[in-house]
Amino acid sequence: MALHIRQTIRQVQQLVMTPQLQQAIKLLQYNHLEMMDVLEQELKENPCLEAVAEDEPFTDVEGVDRNDLKALEDSAKEPETSQPDILDVDWQNYLESYGTDNAPPNPDAASRPLLDNLAAQNQGLFTYLFHQLQLSKIEGEDRRIALNIIGNVDERGYLDATLEELAESLSVDRAEVERVLELVQQFDPAGVAARDLRECLLIQARSLPDANGLPVRVLEEAFDVFQLGKLDKVARKLKVSLAEVEAASRIIASLEPRPGRPFSLSDTNYVVPDIFVFKVGNDYTILLNDDGLPRLKISSFYQQQLHADPGRSITRDYIQEKMRGAMWLIKSIHQRQRTIYKVARSIVNFQREFFDKGIAYLKPLVLKDVAMDVEMHESTISRVTTNKYMNTPRGIFELKYFFNSGIKHGSDAIASESVKNQILRIIKNEDPKRPVSDKEIVEDLARYKIRIARRTVAKYRELLGIPSSSKRKKKF
Repeated sequence: MALHIRQTIRQVQQLVMTPQLQQAIKLLQYNHLEMMDVLEQELKENPCLEAVAEDEPFTDVEGVDRNDLKALEDSAKEPETSQPDILDVDWQNYLESYGTDNAPPNPDAASRPLLDNLAAQNQGLFTYLFHQLQLSKIEGEDRRIALNIIGNVDERGYLDATLEELAESLSVDRAEVERVLELVQQFDPAGVAARDLRECLLIQARSLPDANGLPVRVLEEAFDVFQLGKLDKVARKLKVSLAEVEAASRIIASLEPRPGRPFSLSDTNYVVPDIFVFKVGNDYTILLNDDGLPRLKISSFYQQQLHADPGRSITRDYIQEKMRGAMWLIKSIHQRQRTIYKVARSIVNFQREFFDKGIAYLKPLVLKDVAMDVEMHESTISRVTTNKYMNTPRGIFELKYFFNSGIKHGSDAIASESVKNQILRIIKNEDPKRPVSDKEIVEDLARYKIRIARRTVAKYRELLGIPSSSKRKKKF
């Protein structure tokens, strides 16, 4: 059979991700702090965008009823007010006086902020140890070795390299590295540059007033048994009473297992709610957090310049491109706000009993339920609820918190978060000397008509960061 080349016409539907659609999707998944950064960057890059003054009233274009692209295009058809031509500006006087109004006055001692109100910059562990090295009597080759040791101390305060690796990199003997390491381990904080937990605690125990006391013996001679919590075996091995071992255990428990903790440079991540829920009467009111987000508008100056140049030019094409981008940005922001509001309203309606009565009444909920309620796709709901928080009368929760799988509760279903809360309540009320086992938790939950398997209890307990009953047991 001969092969022939033919031309055919076929009509197909295909989704094209335009730059405007990509921008709208990105804005939808940003949280409040990220939106502030994005809008600040857009104001710097797009000259056709301006921030509306706080006391300036809302225009029809900013309203919800006329929030469409056509309304934005209508606002750019005619100039709002007549602006002076850019060539008529007295640039000489402008440049001479530029910055004088905004320059901060030289504050005197009375108007300066108090030093107590200034945030201190936390220095890192390496800097702290390096300053001690400079003030120490370690000199010459020993200082080079000590500096290399300090550089290999991780953020926990432990030495993150073996003595063999350090000796090989420095081309010195292992004994030399070990000798200098003992000098570095005398630095503050106590326990720094240790190679493992036992050495870290032992360094701190030796710095106590009773340097040769029972805590040092426990760490030196019976640390493996002590880690398992078998204090009776520790007492028999060291030939002392159980009461003495318990007293030594309290001292060891007071030591710092991570000496570098106070010098952590990790920034604190603050949660800024995107949505506020207030109870007014018997209903809940939803407000979106617009604090810090600038209201945007099209620059009237560039509208004037666009209409003043009716012909085709590079300047006109540039202004048109930037103005089109500004229009789509404003439209995408308004669309984002409406979408978040609809999703938040749907979540409040589904979880009404949670807001009224507490976490025990949290219902099972999936993205599909909210998607069908607001008539949107599940992927849109997922973007809206990712990394966004809601401030409610019950506290601040991530939007993902309200979506839970269901567990059988009598004839109804209960959310998995409610079951986790019940497990946490049972463990908090347990006897520390006789902690409840997973099997006993299953039996306790059955009294509340919550029937789950023991392995499910173990999984939820691990998700809550709670160890097993054998590790929770306290001897004293």
